Amino acid sequence: MLSQSAVSMALGDLEKQAGDPLFHRQGRRLVLNERGRCLLSEAQEILRRLSSFEKLLKESATEPIGELHIGASTTIGNYLLPTLMAKFSHLYPRAKALLMVGNTQQIESAVESGEIDLGLIEGPCHAHALDTIPWRDDELVVITGKDHPWAQKAGITIEMLTEANWVVREKGSGTREVFEAAIAGKVEEFTVHLELGHTEAIKKAVEAGLGVSCLSRLAVQRELDHGWLVSVKSPLKLIRPLTILVRKNRYKGKLLDAYLELLQANSL
Repeated sequence: MLSQSAVSMALGDLEKQAGDPLFHRQGRRLVLNERGRCLLSEAQEILRRLSSFEKLLKESATEPIGELHIGASTTIGNYLLPTLMAKFSHLYPRAKALLMVGNTQQIESAVESGEIDLGLIEGPCHAHALDTIPWRDDELVVITGKDHPWAQKAGITIEMLTEANWVVREKGSGTREVFEAAIAGKVEEFTVHLELGHTEAIKKAVEAGLGVSCLSRLAVQRELDHGWLVSVKSPLKLIRPLTILVRKNRYKGKLLDAYLELLQANSL
């Protein structure tokens, strides 16, 4: 409770800032003048919003509320996260998760800079300022079109890996990095026939007979089921980890914790 003198001083300061009187003085009474009445509704709105802000602060300390910025590399963002985003919205209707999809290098940079709160990538992390949390494994498969000579074979040899026309993702892609690491242990060089920046474009190119590729089974399962693409057995080791990224020493509030819990509950 403010004293009468404190109120008088505050009102005097307010009128100084306004540059003109805001009240009619009638003895010991103050009555708003036309300018004061104009400002009254704005002041009431400020107080209403302040009250709402204070209420939101208290509630957000006990339940997930707010906007979470998530980034994911292409395979995760296109084939795993949409279902999880829907689950999150259902569980926490007062929270919103926004998704950015890029290649692994782009997601690492965005988490490191603070542009996003949490990232999910395919393959190893190269940013030392980030904490990595294992999430789940992903299988890559060598694919061909249904009319490619490999489609009729029980498996392919190391020599065939060298002779093939490969259709691959761009540099900075986790899929590209894992594939190159796997094939480097088997052959001295291989031929990159096409380099494309999107998984869907690669699938269409392979389906059209422009070469062979290596992509996540998650990304090609529909095409394999329909017979549009064929998975061939290869001598490559093609299991990779999918990893959660957060900045080191970052404060994890209710919202981020809730999303991490959802990811761990869906790690298989």
